[in-house]
Amino acid sequence: MQSALIACRFLHFWVLLTLFGFYLSHDLLLRAHLGRTGPLQFVRPARWLAGVGLFTGIAWLMLTAASMAGSWADGFDPQTLRLVSGHTAFGKVWIWHLGLNLALLILLLVRGESSSLLRLTLSALLLATLAPVGHVAMFDGLYGRLLILNQFVHLLAVGAWLGGLCSLLVLLRRAAEVDMSSILLRFGGFGYGMVALIIGTGLINVRVMSGAPWPSPAFSGFGLILAIKVAMVLCMLALALFNRMMLNRNVLRLDVVRISITIECVFGMAALAAVSLLGTLPPMLAP
Repeated sequence: MQSALIACRFLHFWVLLTLFGFYLSHDLLLRAHLGRTGPLQFVRPARWLAGVGLFTGIAWLMLTAASMAGSWADGFDPQTLRLVSGHTAFGKVWIWHLGLNLALLILLLVRGESSSLLRLTLSALLLATLAPVGHVAMFDGLYGRLLILNQFVHLLAVGAWLGGLCSLLVLLRRAAEVDMSSILLRFGGFGYGMVALIIGTGLINVRVMSGAPWPSPAFSGFGLILAIKVAMVLCMLALALFNRMMLNRNVLRLDVVRISITIECVFGMAALAAVSLLGTLPPMLAP
């Protein structure tokens, strides 16, 4: 049951972060550079991602109900599901989350090329409703609300970086039609800002969750998985710096850049897998 919940969390995080990041990077960073080539065709993949997001969101609710009740069968029991969705903090937020996910899916099915602002707003709200369901939900009052805000900013930054990388991979297929050097340079500056936000908000989360700058023991349990996540992020940052160095060459090797960005995406998915596992572990608050 725990393994299924971790896998479900990973897939749900990945599809929603990718959706938000793609729309953000496309509308704010890439649209002006596409010119006559037109927007990136993302309607069909977006529909699939929104559909997978809704499916995994429902599965997350069912797995949570089963975990609370201690039985797989209770995950399908309407009464148990009503109790979890109506009488727990997670459930009350999750009903809104599923509603937003359904609204985005309907929008994409009915109007594939819908308003970019509406798509971006719905995908951002989906991340906003992900923020309160983690460890920060343990804290009440203004302090708790500030931590939820910090987590929301963290998710926005992660989504912007990961989804932006996916946008670049799609755009590299049309490299002959656009100025990839300018696009990569623009995204690089944007990416560094997102990395700074990820690191800053992440450090706040670690300090709050562990009661110290780093969990103790440092490389066991919660601390070990957190260290793996940090290592994956550092690998992504190293690849981003490598891509920036490639831009300084006289001839831009797009094949090398494509491989580097692909590997960077793989490291990002590994970091998300670590996050999905962290969410199921006790945060180990310091005494």
